[in-house]
Amino acid sequence: EDIRVTPDLDAQYKDATLQVDIQLKGKGTVDLKLLDKAGNEVVSSQVKGSGKQSVTMNVSNPAKWTAETPNLYKLVANLSENGKVVESIPVQVGFRKIELKNAQVLVNGQPVLFKGANRHEMDPDYGYVISKERMIQDIKRMKELNINAVRTCHYPDNNLWYELCDQYGLYLVAEANVESHGMGYGENTLAKNPSYAKAHLERNQRNVQRGYNHPSIIFWSLGNEAGFGPNFEACYRWIKNEDKTRPVQYEQARTNEFTDIYCPMYLNYEKSEKYSRGDIDKPLIQCEYAHAMGNSEGGFKEYWDLIRKYPKYQGGFIWDFVDQSIRRYTADGKEFYAYGGDFNPYDASSQNFCDNGLISPDRVSNPHADEVAYYYQNIWVKPVDLKKGIISVYNENFFQDLGNYYAEWELLVDGEAVESGIVTDVQVAPQQRTDLHLGYSLRQQCPTKEVLLNVYFKQKNARTFLPAGHTVAKEQLVVQTYKTPEDLMREGCSIAHDDTPELVVKDNDGTYLIVEGGDFQINFMRKNGYISLYEVNGLSVLHKGSELRPNFWRAPTDNDMGANLQSKYRVWKDPEMKLVSLAHKEEAGFIVVEAKYEMPAVSGKLDLTYRINKQGAVEVTQQMTAGKGAKVPNMFRFGMRAELNKQLSNIQYYGRGPIENYADRKSSTFIGKYCQSVAEQFYPYIRPQENGTKSDIRWWNQVNKAGNGIQLLSGLPFSASALYYSIEALDEGLEKANGHSELVDKSDCVNLCVDKVQMGLGCVTSWGSLPLEQYQLPYQDYSFKFVIKPVFHQF
Repeated sequence: EDIRVTPDLDAQYKDATLQVDIQLKGKGTVDLKLLDKAGNEVVSSQVKGSGKQSVTMNVSNPAKWTAETPNLYKLVANLSENGKVVESIPVQVGFRKIELKNAQVLVNGQPVLFKGANRHEMDPDYGYVISKERMIQDIKRMKELNINAVRTCHYPDNNLWYELCDQYGLYLVAEANVESHGMGYGENTLAKNPSYAKAHLERNQRNVQRGYNHPSIIFWSLGNEAGFGPNFEACYRWIKNEDKTRPVQYEQARTNEFTDIYCPMYLNYEKSEKYSRGDIDKPLIQCEYAHAMGNSEGGFKEYWDLIRKYPKYQGGFIWDFVDQSIRRYTADGKEFYAYGGDFNPYDASSQNFCDNGLISPDRVSNPHADEVAYYYQNIWVKPVDLKKGIISVYNENFFQDLGNYYAEWELLVDGEAVESGIVTDVQVAPQQRTDLHLGYSLRQQCPTKEVLLNVYFKQKNARTFLPAGHTVAKEQLVVQTYKTPEDLMREGCSIAHDDTPELVVKDNDGTYLIVEGGDFQINFMRKNGYISLYEVNGLSVLHKGSELRPNFWRAPTDNDMGANLQSKYRVWKDPEMKLVSLAHKEEAGFIVVEAKYEMPAVSGKLDLTYRINKQGAVEVTQQMTAGKGAKVPNMFRFGMRAELNKQLSNIQYYGRGPIENYADRKSSTFIGKYCQSVAEQFYPYIRPQENGTKSDIRWWNQVNKAGNGIQLLSGLPFSASALYYSIEALDEGLEKANGHSELVDKSDCVNLCVDKVQMGLGCVTSWGSLPLEQYQLPYQDYSFKFVIKPVFHQF
């Protein structure tokens, strides 16, 4: 009627035992055979009788099961009656041992790191019905993102999911179907209501009974957000008596005796570190953290800095894996992903609050998934002597060496690859470090140029859905730091000769202040001091009616709106820029235009200074002076924006890429030279919001098909974006309005933003948390200097 297997390892984690408990209905003989993956018999035994029968089989040094090495054996139980096999049951067996020692969870004696995610069963086309193909796709995506652990939130999954996790190697937190936070906490919780004691216990019992044999299950979870009380105490006691091989966790138990693991939700950095430094004898593994809603996962680095620093802090489970929306179509056939509020006008809705995944409903990675994959990777590189090409390689795996990987490297000089190589023999044992000699030389490289080293670790052979050549880890190291050109105005420009026409200022126009050179014209609007025309060799850079103007706003992200920043920061959305003066002068061969503003809404002043040379290059200085003692909220960004001619649809830049990146989410995007289109910049998050920004930019070209246009550069790395969507089109206002990125109207121009800095994204929660302080923009003085200059034939 039932068969239960309990594998165990000895104190040296070498030899094993396999206890087999069989519940027989009636009498019979059961022959037990343990087979390896090749089908060879390893050990056998036999039980006879009726009722519950038990036998323990000794297994010499079996291949062990872990998420890194999911070695499985097959136990075949054949029931015979009168010499005839009447029933045969195969059971997958994984030999592994789970322990709690010294405030750590040990798997086969090792304090593994749980690089996890929460996963709801959700399909964009079939809702809660998940096919085997979709499950396998999810595991493939997890392996690609270096995820090694999953919490089955908030209910038992399809049985097939556990079998696949056994087979392909994922650590599982198996959660019971107990979720009642809508009923309240404290004295209102159902955990204290005797009428619900049986429901709590039976759901936990069934969860354990159906999943007991799966080696992938290493923790039991009593439920989710259902308060705490005697009903959960009873569940904990029952499980600990029933299964003595696995820890039990429950978030609402905090650190009391009814949880083996401290598994809080959304514990911030400060509290995480405080606990990790404390003396409570329970490991810290957050059951939910790093809320991945919309454009998010800023500050993920800082979580993993702590996890890798403190032994007690062993990781967590990101909320969550996949955006939970379903595919729908508009009346005219446009596809979009529907969420709460899209289905009818009367049901209660939290709108897109179920869309907080690392990947989209169709399993395509959201941009922030790359940052997670980077910090979840298992191979790390540090510099030893980069001048001589020596690096240190650390294997963060606990059970496998790096014999199946090779290292590819490339040396970049000012973003161009000048040398590359492969190291085929990367022999590093688990949890060990070794030096690697790459064999390059810097003798030919100019000492004033930026030199970067990119290192990639790739699979030699296909393994667990990942093909040969798949990159499992990467790192970029700085060999020589970036040095700003001495004269940004002349960098890359033709030299002005004696016959270069002099600059001319036309000051007699009532609408514009006009500066002309031999082949360019720049118009300043007299009413506001902004550049409204920038024309070079007949190419009008600005879209008709556009102006280059200060910008402090972004389309609020989900995290922004969760913290109500669309209201708190609203004074910065379109602050009054009261022009006080507009003046010009000639200075050392330049025309200098100065516009001074008062900003009464933010108690500040702002100066815009433009230095224009004979080639049409413009040095823009944006200087804001904050009012002393004024209480003004933070801002989203400090920079400028303009709508450009739609012909400038191509981008070449030297900065971080190839995908979007932000101040607190950029480690996974490497500095280099990238050629992209404006159409490629936009990412359709489920709800429209800020996207497409690139950071640490050295220079940025915005050009047409012929390679003609403008270049932006600054003395310090800056950020920029260029989209076919305006900030206004992506901004839903003070309240979410069930917008969909796929349905936002495109602009008939290129919306360019260039920033000294933009606020980070944050990830602690999406309901009130701000990015870390170092990624915020407090009210203070700011200065941003950058150059706009014409470029030609850049392809």
